[in-house]
Amino acid sequence: MIATGQSFEQTIADFVDRRQSRLIELARGLIRIPSENTPPSGAERACQEYIAEVLRASGWQPELYDITEVKGLAQHPLFQPGRDYGNRPNLGARRKGTGGGRSLVLSGHIDTVPRGTQPWTRDAFGGEVDGNRVYGRGSNDMKAGVAMNLFIAESLSELGLHLAGDLIFETVIDEEFGGVNGTLAGRLRGFNGDAAVIAEPSFLRICPAQRGGRTAHITFRAPGGVLTEGGFPGQVVQQLTHFLSQVPAFAAARRQKAHVHELYARHEDPVPVSITKIFTSPWGTREPITIPEECKVEFFWQLMPGEAQEDVEREFQEWLDGVVQSAPSLFSEGPEVTFPIRWMPGSAILKSEPLVRELAACAQEVLGAEPPIVGIEGPCDMFVFHQAFSIPAVLWGPRGGNTHAADEYVEIDSLVAAAKTLMLFVCRWCGPTSLD
Repeated sequence: MIATGQSFEQTIADFVDRRQSRLIELARGLIRIPSENTPPSGAERACQEYIAEVLRASGWQPELYDITEVKGLAQHPLFQPGRDYGNRPNLGARRKGTGGGRSLVLSGHIDTVPRGTQPWTRDAFGGEVDGNRVYGRGSNDMKAGVAMNLFIAESLSELGLHLAGDLIFETVIDEEFGGVNGTLAGRLRGFNGDAAVIAEPSFLRICPAQRGGRTAHITFRAPGGVLTEGGFPGQVVQQLTHFLSQVPAFAAARRQKAHVHELYARHEDPVPVSITKIFTSPWGTREPITIPEECKVEFFWQLMPGEAQEDVEREFQEWLDGVVQSAPSLFSEGPEVTFPIRWMPGSAILKSEPLVRELAACAQEVLGAEPPIVGIEGPCDMFVFHQAFSIPAVLWGPRGGNTHAADEYVEIDSLVAAAKTLMLFVCRWCGPTSLD
């Protein structure tokens, strides 16, 4: 109930403050249930069942569904074959409004990247709280964001809140490693609305844009083996050295050629180029000392909204061909290139969209300052909403660190602020609202 002289907005803020322990509990509960994506398979079911239980206890009727049974999924142009979806359900739920309001989707992916082999100083699935941080795999990307959405879904009943428009809650599988089939399935299943907020860790910024991304696996080959009388073969290492020396030129050309979208105008490098892995052979004394015959490089470069796949890939191939042609004595054969992850386009909606403006107004009330409206620094599944279903969507979530790395964490105070903002926005967007 609203206290005498208290505004509706203050009631919402006070409620989140009083119940922030529940918000943290939900985040820790999700972190403690591993839901690693290890393509082509994954292990999201247990986490989805946990979420379904919370929703049922709050009067929702969640649907766990096999995405391979979604009509039209396999035939959709964005569908990417080659994944195993056995025992990996999507979750969707709709809370019908009283009528006359706008509908809203609260979306999030429940899968995380694997724990990995990097050394953790915390239990990767412990949900440990230390000061202002909650640690664990997926804490920042994006179980804290899912917990925020789940907290709001649960709180409607506790507050006796009635919304005029429908509120849709979903957690999708297989977003990591470029797997957006779960997000696509949610749209085809009908869990859609007039707008969507995706709970990626936006660091309390409103992000109506995402970069695109292209990942290439490049394999260099040349004779190797043990030391010989003629000296060191070592040609693969020389190929790698020459290749790495040319990467800055590719990065500089990207910065010069790419048309910088306005939402990335303040980013230091709008279209970064990265070497994410280099591999020649297993490490350690259980392996012989030998000159490698093969070297694999994972090469990742990012794109602006509006860049076309054929242009991006042609630009890359022309550069790589030039690298080989500039050192013909090193390359008896050209490197092999494969693309292990789907094409991820950049995408954006206008800052003038009502979704962006109204969410920004709510954030300003909660944070006491105007929130930045910028593009996020990487690819994600938002383009499916924008480009395939014409649903305005933004990214909104808390701040954290070590994302995809060891000792990943989310900051508690930012999670509370993100939840206050989103709760207020849900009420205004889907309103008018009333309290029992």
